Amino acid sequence: MLPDATDYEDLCRQFSWAIPKFYNIGDDICDKWAASRPEDLALSFVDDEGAVSDFSFGELRAESNRLANHLVADGVKRGERVAILLGQVPETALSHIAVYKIGAIAVPMSAQFGVEALLHRLSDSSASILITDREGVGKIASSRAELPDLRSILAIDGVTVYAGDFHRAIANCSADFTTVLTRADDPAMIIYTSGTSGWPKGALHAHRTLLGHLPGIEMSHDLFPRPDDKIWTPADWAWAGGLLDVLLPALHHGVPVVARRFAKFSGEAAFDLICDQGIRNAFLPPTALKMMRAATDSGSRWNIQMRTVASGGESLGAELIDWGRTVLGVTINEFYGQTECNMVISSCAVLMAPRPGIMGRPVPGHDVTVIDEGGRKCVAGEQGVIAVRRGDPVSFLGYWNNDRASREKYRGDWLITGDIGVLENDGWIRFVGRDDDVIISSGHRIGPGEIEDCLIGHEAVQMAAVVGKPDPTRTEIVKAYVMLNEGYVPGEHLAAEIAMHVKTRLAAHEYPREVAFVATLPLTATGKVIRREMRDRARLEAESESA
Repeated sequence: MLPDATDYEDLCRQFSWAIPKFYNIGDDICDKWAASRPEDLALSFVDDEGAVSDFSFGELRAESNRLANHLVADGVKRGERVAILLGQVPETALSHIAVYKIGAIAVPMSAQFGVEALLHRLSDSSASILITDREGVGKIASSRAELPDLRSILAIDGVTVYAGDFHRAIANCSADFTTVLTRADDPAMIIYTSGTSGWPKGALHAHRTLLGHLPGIEMSHDLFPRPDDKIWTPADWAWAGGLLDVLLPALHHGVPVVARRFAKFSGEAAFDLICDQGIRNAFLPPTALKMMRAATDSGSRWNIQMRTVASGGESLGAELIDWGRTVLGVTINEFYGQTECNMVISSCAVLMAPRPGIMGRPVPGHDVTVIDEGGRKCVAGEQGVIAVRRGDPVSFLGYWNNDRASREKYRGDWLITGDIGVLENDGWIRFVGRDDDVIISSGHRIGPGEIEDCLIGHEAVQMAAVVGKPDPTRTEIVKAYVMLNEGYVPGEHLAAEIAMHVKTRLAAHEYPREVAFVATLPLTATGKVIRREMRDRARLEAESESA
């Protein structure tokens, strides 16, 4: 969508939105190419043993059409929710394409989620179909009675007592399907995002959100696409970062995607994959970049030259930018956004020199600024909340079944991000920090509320406060301060048991890596924990440990 330009100002002058009245993501990212270039490579799946399976656009079309026909035959109607609990595997891409084609709503969920996290999303979205694997089936098998809307489960790795065989179910279905006519504003997906209290809320996005993402993707990858581009990310396709920053926009442009998510990420494995697969483009969260840098400290055995690397979720420093130029052969472009309104700020090395510590400039087509408490634009150098003008094509439709939270997301004509920033004199926007208690860990935004709720579900826990503790690799780690019920004695074994209680019920990235036992917690007059005081305590602990 971005025009060729000589500099940022020229790019903005030339850009204008072209959002059609009718638009369907599934047709756009698959059938469009299958009609003109059916043999072109769309997806390369690398399994845990290193074996590679390639899929053309023609194959994606045929298989997604078979699944679409099966879902329709199973009674899935337009607007129904279909949950997708899978990692970076071909069936994930096929499921998304099929769900969009039939006019249903995809609900991506991370394979890292535990039972309680899954039950919340499945129940809140009233999902009628779940596409997963045997591990996913096992997580919810004992809780089917709590999911009255869930009438069918498909497992990609074979039939179970609770699930049908995905591949057997679609094998005899027709490879032809006529995509339903959807408007650009019709709902396409629900992505759950964490807040400061309660359970995650479902951000409902329209089909147009993919088109809204494109300028930011193209800018952060130095005017993507270019000949021979091939992209990969270690980010889970269940998150906006993996799904909407890599998989869907790459397929929109006909750029091959490498599917490989390591069970345990390592810098060495990432370098090997980039070399073996000839990956030219990558979205690498800062934590992944730091781990890759650590892998080269003792001397690199890799000789790679990528075309672009984009990173977001937290600020990069000058040292990491310099390392990227030396080892990766690129200037890493930073971008900014959140699940509700993503990819609205970016840097772009081919158009402007980066400024470490400053995220970038508004992506063409997005009106982004910094506002004060009254909703007025701040003057240059004044601190305020980063905000995006209402009606942006990339913006969400609202929170699923939560009108109040949807209204609270806006301040006048502005969608407020909840992030504090400063608008520089020349339009660059500098990220300062969160204005709430959301924890930023390894690129994930983690809400403390659901973790605290989970903690007090443990028989030993009377009350808990969860905060982010500064960490040099992950930006922050989840730390829990716990008051025990009578009869329980603090100790390492109990701390580990409490942490595992969260890990198995919520998600591997949400469990507290540190559990501290306290006699009291600071409370407001209404009995709420004052997390700010605990954040200050965690910060002082981190400073003491690094001294």
